[in-house]
Amino acid sequence: MFVRTPSDLGALIRERRMKLGLDQRSLAQKAGTSRKWLIEVENGKPRAEIGLILRTLKALGIELNASPGGDLPHPKSGQRNTAQINLDSILDSLKRRQ
Repeated sequence: MFVRTPSDLGALIRERRMKLGLDQRSLAQKAGTSRKWLIEVENGKPRAEIGLILRTLKALGIELNASPGGDLPHPKSGQRNTAQINLDSILDSLKRRQ
């Protein structure tokens, strides 16, 4: 599934939560958030804190992968970029700097 908007992210979280048989309260406890916050995120809250989003995705067993402009052509060559970004290695290198 491609997540392009806060609503897409909310739908992904809701779908996975339901597939796992979790209610909102259980997932909120597992992720260390409030049920109110989770309801807002599932409804597409546009300014949800990224740290809480990442904890929620982890609690759901969702791995986050990113790729640069999958359907946007490169500005100079006009070709589409299909390279993958390893978000784990980027985060690990940032943690080591701290």
